[in-house]
Amino acid sequence: MKTLIFQSSSLQPIVKASVLIFSAGLMEWSLVAAEPAAQAKEADAKKPVLEKSDEKSSVDYRNWFTVSSGFQFVTGDKAQFQHRQGVPKGAFGGVEDIHYEQDIGKKGLLQFDGRGIFDNHDYSMKLDLSHPDIGYLRAGYREFRTWYDGSGGFFPKNRQWFSLYDEDFALDRGEAFFEGGLTLPDRPELSFKYSHLFRDRKKDSTSWGDSNLTGVTVANPGRGIVPTFLDIDERRDIFESDIKHTFGNTDLGLGLRYEISNNDNSRNIHRRPGEPALDRYITQREGVVADMFNVHAFSETRFNEKVLFTTGYSFTTLDTDISGSRIYGGGYEAVYDPLFARRQQRDEGFLALSGGSQVKQYVMNINLMLTPWDHLTLVPALRVEKQNQEGVASFTETDFGASPTFAAIQDELLNTRERGFLDVSESLEARYTGLTNWVFYTRGEWLEGDGNLKEWETEATTGTLDLFRDTDSTRFTQKYIAGANWYPLKRLNFSGQYYHKIRANDYDHRADFPATNAPPSANRYPAFLTDHDFETDDVNFRVTWRLLNNLTLVSRYDFQLSTVRTTGDFLSETKSAEMTSRIFSESVTWSPLSRLYLQGSINYVLDRTDTPADGMTGSTNLVLNSKNNYWNTSFLTGYALTDKTDLQAQYSYYRANNYEDNSQFSQPYGAGAEEHGVTASLIRRIRANLLWTLKYGFFSNRDVTSGGNNNYDAHLV
Repeated sequence: MKTLIFQSSSLQPIVKASVLIFSAGLMEWSLVAAEPAAQAKEADAKKPVLEKSDEKSSVDYRNWFTVSSGFQFVTGDKAQFQHRQGVPKGAFGGVEDIHYEQDIGKKGLLQFDGRGIFDNHDYSMKLDLSHPDIGYLRAGYREFRTWYDGSGGFFPKNRQWFSLYDEDFALDRGEAFFEGGLTLPDRPELSFKYSHLFRDRKKDSTSWGDSNLTGVTVANPGRGIVPTFLDIDERRDIFESDIKHTFGNTDLGLGLRYEISNNDNSRNIHRRPGEPALDRYITQREGVVADMFNVHAFSETRFNEKVLFTTGYSFTTLDTDISGSRIYGGGYEAVYDPLFARRQQRDEGFLALSGGSQVKQYVMNINLMLTPWDHLTLVPALRVEKQNQEGVASFTETDFGASPTFAAIQDELLNTRERGFLDVSESLEARYTGLTNWVFYTRGEWLEGDGNLKEWETEATTGTLDLFRDTDSTRFTQKYIAGANWYPLKRLNFSGQYYHKIRANDYDHRADFPATNAPPSANRYPAFLTDHDFETDDVNFRVTWRLLNNLTLVSRYDFQLSTVRTTGDFLSETKSAEMTSRIFSESVTWSPLSRLYLQGSINYVLDRTDTPADGMTGSTNLVLNSKNNYWNTSFLTGYALTDKTDLQAQYSYYRANNYEDNSQFSQPYGAGAEEHGVTASLIRRIRANLLWTLKYGFFSNRDVTSGGNNNYDAHLV
């Protein structure tokens, strides 16, 4: 028996049953089934590797299965455990891996792979029939689950914490596919694939609702701490077809892709729970139906050993239709009621959203790889992209006036948007290996672009223009990279890299209505920014040292500094953000004995974002600088107790201490957590084709940011 921790998933009943029935039928057979090595093909990378033994065997096992079962004993927040560890609470088990293959004729091969783990919702099956001189047919299904914790925020002043529903959320993702191809010698290579993908169920959202039940006595006691969730229902169908052929020294390819998608999602918000006159719900439905068509082609020509020339072209058209609404009511999925009893001023929403967009994208690239001398390689490249976008949306905007009547307000609005841009990118890369034990490389990247954006919003019934902007934009991006690898000794090597990146965005607002950007006006949007510039410097070093035959050390240091400078209309330039990141890492691998190995690593991260907002008069402590400092470490060891028995143990630790309690002024953020994880495994080879594993694990989480509400302890058996 084997107990492991996996990424989660789920399957339709018929498919689930198929996996289990097929697995059960092969279980007894596959423990002993084997083909002589002379007849066997080498199995793929998933084939189990058995420990060395003094047993002599002349068979190569081509078929296998692995079963597993276990139980997670969780105390504390089970939803947070599932989210952090990626496995469900409670029992799980099933067929972890099954593989069957059979020769078809002299070159053909039939393969089946399957998996079915209950209650991990992790299922897959794949059938593959192939012949190198004819082609292949493949079909399969894959489904897995990702868990989320639906909890909201914690307010420390009065320890307010809302738990409004079962927070055990999860998303199921899956794919069913069929593909086939022809690989006839000296003929064009053809392929076709159809895929159906889906994503559904619920996950948490950080667009939290608000509450005044905070114990704060200042003018505005409201804090956004009430949990919100997303209800996801998404489907995609993809059709792909490609043809490739070689003419002389040139490879040519042509491909088509058609994709249909249908998303019907909703964001579900609860505002002011526990406040009888103000308790209300928001359901915002977001529907998008889209179809996308793409045609792409490429060529690759090898003129000689020193010259390689490649080209590519892609055209994409995307059409979308949108729908949706945002409605306040006495519960989720409420019907719009202009006389809703708990309505409040500025409870703004919308009804009957309709419209859509069209996008056309053209991309071309040209690349040339030159090797004029044995130790020098040059790669110049050019990429051109043009894109046109058009969109329109009509909807009924809903709102409520001031007390005491809270009169309903409705406006029919029409929004139109047009955007187009042209980007030209060039790059030049060089690599030199002419010095013994040295490799030097450098790369330069440049992008020049310009575009235009127009936006209108009008009242549909009167034709009154509420908003209009017409903005021309230009952008220029530069990135320069230089690096080297040095191998001074057989056991020692160094590598280092530096890059500098600049992006300058300039905006010329030809029209901006009704904003008046000249001081002292506060009505500056939508066309407010005139310059937005980004600059980044990054350097990293790595040292790999094989100190002894059985001892290797790897050290790495990364430093990055980024600044953002912003200029508003009629305002001077300001440094709106400075981001600094430092990462130290060290790993050690040591095998002091032939039966014993040790591996350890540690990472220490200092990450900070500074903005002028933290020092602004009148808002002290309202917006703090952002810190994301943490460190983690892990340790792994294995020992061969006997020739047939191995013992493995692993430990991991994570610590972050960025939480700052400024609850008197704002909602506290910043990670404050400590996590431990330890596992121990006993692996025993019963015979050459039978292996079992027994595993125990303990996991602990202490979370300051949630006030301890997301704490848990868990045991895995």
